[in-house]
Amino acid sequence: MAKAVVLGGSGFIGMACARALEAEGFDVVSLSRSRPLGWGGEWISADISKLSDAEWQTLMRHADVVVNAAGALQDGARDSLERVHVHAVERMVRALQGSPARVVQISAAGVDAQADTHFFRTKALGDNTLMQGHDNWVVLRPGLVIGPEAYGGTALLRAHAGFPGISWRLFDAATIQTVSLADVVGAVVACARGDVPSGLVAELAEDTPHEFAELSEQVRRWQGFTAQRMAAPMPGPLLRLLAGFADVAGWLGWRSPLRSTSLRVMQAGIHADVSNWQKISGKRLSSLEETLSSLPAHTQERWFARMYLLLPLTILVLSVFWLLSGLVGVMQTSAAIEVLVSRGQTESFARVAVLGGSFLDIGLGAAILWRRWARAAAAGMLLVSFAYLVGSLLFAPDLWLDPLGPMVKVLPSMLAALIPLMFLEKR
Repeated sequence: MAKAVVLGGSGFIGMACARALEAEGFDVVSLSRSRPLGWGGEWISADISKLSDAEWQTLMRHADVVVNAAGALQDGARDSLERVHVHAVERMVRALQGSPARVVQISAAGVDAQADTHFFRTKALGDNTLMQGHDNWVVLRPGLVIGPEAYGGTALLRAHAGFPGISWRLFDAATIQTVSLADVVGAVVACARGDVPSGLVAELAEDTPHEFAELSEQVRRWQGFTAQRMAAPMPGPLLRLLAGFADVAGWLGWRSPLRSTSLRVMQAGIHADVSNWQKISGKRLSSLEETLSSLPAHTQERWFARMYLLLPLTILVLSVFWLLSGLVGVMQTSAAIEVLVSRGQTESFARVAVLGGSFLDIGLGAAILWRRWARAAAAGMLLVSFAYLVGSLLFAPDLWLDPLGPMVKVLPSMLAALIPLMFLEKR
């Protein structure tokens, strides 16, 4: 049985490739930082940007096919484009020295060594490293990939299409060519089987490009929402501000599709020359309409479109709420201590309770901004809120009758903390 190694096996494209190759009869090894959802085959937990030459040698041993679906959009706390797109490919090529294994490199339409984004430049360097260092390779460069799952640019597209009340006009001058995930996977399987000659560089996309507004409207109809009645241009300064926040969030571990690289790629458009693939395969790839019709939209699509934008807003609001709560406690320590002392508590107990609670609030408010700690912070917010409720009943029950309802307002904040706790999972 032929052995296939899929790099980036928990990703949007990599996971689909691993499943398709297994169905095709390959013995598949999936490598990624986190276990692919629903994957029952062999899995290696590793970060390809940190594998040593010896580890690459072990991984590539006996491999007949290698599918490199690993990639990153922008430098951040979890990713380095140079290490993922270039250095990892260099080590892979060294490990494959003298091997006849077929390497299928998943790149991106628009890759160019002179491109104005670090993403495209490093992708181009990785592609060239493979082409010059190995004999048996195929490079596939898909357009905007649309599949059952949503990630990156397609998640942004779904969220934009499902935005309630108003359609924000983005990327007016851009045209985009999409490609079905099924078509990308089919091309990978054909390459793995040897149906495609070595040395092919092929861009994968539908024939006809779409303006972003048209693309969004088609997705909105597919989601089952009624047509937007209002449309307004997104102010450039606001879009750049959002991109700046998203870039900062990237260094906190979040992979937002609103980062500046993603926006620059979308603004420039996504274009593909599909002639090479059509010439080799003898068939065209699915149009956007055909892609969407093959993916029945259900209730979860509508929920995702709305919740995708609500989740980061909830995290930001929770962070501000808890940070301010803690800072107010620190700045108004004497007043807060008096609340407990006037209800029969000792001053020393009250001071410890007020300062301890304040610094705990500040810690939780800061921790939820860090992706790795966000779920734990949300759980901590729930536990601390519950402790505050119990403490108020024991030591200051009259606060529940306060006209401003300070204790009653804790309940919706607990509900808000449930959102990141329930929705933040490793992909």
